[in-house]
Amino acid sequence: MSWSVCLRLGRVSNLPTVWTNVLAAVVLTGVFVASGPLALLALALSLFYIGGMYLNDAFDRAIDARERPARPIPAGLARATTVFATGYGLLVAGLAALAAEAAWAGQGGYWPAIVSGLALGGLIVFYDARHKANPWSPLLMGLCRVLVYVTAACAVAGRLGVPVLAGAAVLLSYLIGLTYVAKQENLAEFRNLWPLLFLGAPFVYGIPALVGGPVGAALYVGFLAWVGYAVSLLVRPGRVNIPRAVVSFIAGISLLDGLLMAGAGAPGAAVWGVGGFGLTLVLQRYVRGT
Repeated sequence: MSWSVCLRLGRVSNLPTVWTNVLAAVVLTGVFVASGPLALLALALSLFYIGGMYLNDAFDRAIDARERPARPIPAGLARATTVFATGYGLLVAGLAALAAEAAWAGQGGYWPAIVSGLALGGLIVFYDARHKANPWSPLLMGLCRVLVYVTAACAVAGRLGVPVLAGAAVLLSYLIGLTYVAKQENLAEFRNLWPLLFLGAPFVYGIPALVGGPVGAALYVGFLAWVGYAVSLLVRPGRVNIPRAVVSFIAGISLLDGLLMAGAGAPGAAVWGVGGFGLTLVLQRYVRGT
């Protein structure tokens, strides 16, 4: 496979949202983590993400042959067996990197991170194998990101505090709305708006950030404007653009992470959420995010 095909299979343009997930989870634990272990943790969870994207294409190859024939496997740019092997290999590599980080810098024991990493890998495989025919797939996709938060927190603190659990619940709600939109990406129109109500959870939970300082207020207003823009792509008569809405919602994950960090009293870290958002948008211009 060429490098361009590898990047497409891994949807690497969305990796900044994984990095801000990791940073937000660490901030919410309240545990200081040096830059070296933090980078290794981000690498580990990036490997989980890329491996999951590879497996997604491998499992979906028959459906993609009908609906998205330009994807690498149906287009003949990659062999399904190679993509399967690479995807599973990346999950194993991610678990190994996670174990190394937990042994290096974890402050609450080695095993919580390993157990959480195994759960994340298992859920990724289950989602990829079953999501097309599963009405619960938006919840499962959201739980994959929740486990990124959980795994990162376990890796640095060995425990889950209330701020981590609350942040993960808000992220889950946002991801349910996002994934529901993504399931309709190949349709000409967006059929039901009610699941978009899940996108409102961050704005209820984020009210303290809105009134807590200028960084939090800016993130709140900016995130609200961005979500409003993405929703507008679904409802404009004659100009519905579901794929563009999906990648816009994905980029917004980093803004949500920034909002959660601002609400936790870490405005300096919250700015990285804005950076992750901008980098995701730039990378999506070169590598498609879905």
